[in-house]
Amino acid sequence: MNKRIKKIFLTGLAVTIPIGLTTYILFFIISIMDDLLRIIPHRFHPESILGFHIPGLGIIFTALLIFFVGLITQSYLGNIAVKASERLFSRIPFVRQLYTAIKQIFNSLFLDKGRGFRSVVLIEHPRKGLYSIGFLTNSMDSVFPQLSDAKSRVGVFIPFALTPYTGMLVMACQDEIIKLDMTIEEAFTLIISAGVAPPQKENKVEIAK
Repeated sequence: MNKRIKKIFLTGLAVTIPIGLTTYILFFIISIMDDLLRIIPHRFHPESILGFHIPGLGIIFTALLIFFVGLITQSYLGNIAVKASERLFSRIPFVRQLYTAIKQIFNSLFLDKGRGFRSVVLIEHPRKGLYSIGFLTNSMDSVFPQLSDAKSRVGVFIPFALTPYTGMLVMACQDEIIKLDMTIEEAFTLIISAGVAPPQKENKVEIAK
C-alpha cells in the first residue's frame, strides 16, 4: 500500500512540477513585459482607457515596440542614431566590452545563421575516455596562426549541464570531434536535463571531416 501511494505521489509530482514551472516562467515573463507599459503616459495607458487590466498586453506592446525600432533603424536617420549610440558605448569602459560581446553573440545566433552554432558534436573532454557534448562554431586557423603543427582547428563551445548559457570554448582538431545527427534544440534539451531527457530517436555519429 505504501509503495502504491508513493508511486501515485511521484506520478503526480512528475506532472505537476513541469506544468507548474512552465506556467510560473510564462507568467513571470508576461509580468515583466506588462511592466514595460509603464513607459506610456498614464492617461494613454490601456488600463486607464479600458478601465481594467488585460494580462499579456505587454507582450503585444513589446512586439510592436521591437518592430517599430527595427523599422526606424532601417531608415537613414535611424541608422545614424544607432551608429551614434554605438560610438557612445564604445567610449565607456566595461560597457564597451559588454555591448560588443552581446551584439556579436546575438548577430551570430539570430541575424547571421551561417556564423551561429553549426552542428552538435562530441569531443573527448576533460580527459581521454570521457566525452562532452559541444557545438561547432567556426574555423580557428586564422585566429591562431602561431600553431605550427599544420592541423586544421575548429572552435567547440562546451556548455555546462543545467546552465547551458555558461560553458567553455576549446580549440580542437577536425579529426578529434565526432559529429552527431542531433539538432541544436535536442542537444540543449539533453544538456538542460543533465541527460534525463535524451532525444527519442537513435543518433548516428560520424567522424567530422
